[in-house]
Amino acid sequence: MVECAERGPRRTWGRTAGILPILAAMTPERFRRLTWILERRQPDLTVLMDRVHKPHNFSAVLRTCDAVGVFRAHLVPTADFTPRRHIASGANRYVRVVRHRTLDGAVARLRKEGLTLVAAHLSEDAVDFRALDYTRPTALVLGTEKDGISAEALAAADRVVGIPMVGAATSLNVSVAAALILYEAQRQRQAAGLYDESRLPADRVHPTLFEWAYPRIAALCRQRGVPYPPLGPEGQIRGELPR
Repeated sequence: MVECAERGPRRTWGRTAGILPILAAMTPERFRRLTWILERRQPDLTVLMDRVHKPHNFSAVLRTCDAVGVFRAHLVPTADFTPRRHIASGANRYVRVVRHRTLDGAVARLRKEGLTLVAAHLSEDAVDFRALDYTRPTALVLGTEKDGISAEALAAADRVVGIPMVGAATSLNVSVAAALILYEAQRQRQAAGLYDESRLPADRVHPTLFEWAYPRIAALCRQRGVPYPPLGPEGQIRGELPR
């Protein structure tokens, strides 16, 4: 057995390799920071990457998602897509990525959640990306680096936005375009007070915070089929760990 002294009463944990360094790494300051981040996550702002296949662009989009508070991102990968193991600044750890086998499946999921699909695509019927109201539930649809939005994704979109350009280039890198539009969404949402208090469903707060704070222990819990232990106000684990 391994004994771990928490703040308050001592508890006895099952034999779990490497548990002490994991517990010691979670300081009250770090836990408060994770809580602050989670309270600003936006459950109704997301992106759908339709066949974005270059790992560095996928990583860059996820990093921006994390920066503006996107809670969950969606991906329809190509057959040969392999994300980088260490995505930029660990953004993959804090932005859950939902993979879909087909675009139709992804669109159906987003529509079920009540999201408006906004395609980033420079066309005659596109409006300036700054003209839309992103305080409403929004899914930003991004296309491939080479060909842009597919005809299927464009047909599924409720709105189409473009980024005005006055130079020789006719398009921006997909991750740059995503950053511009997502930061406009953040600006509008911040002005509307949507970052002022937690908007996540109550049943997602503890699981997400536990996975962020203790990813290895969370993985072990899932493997053993046991619930995550409760957490104290400073991030200390209060309960039995999986054996």
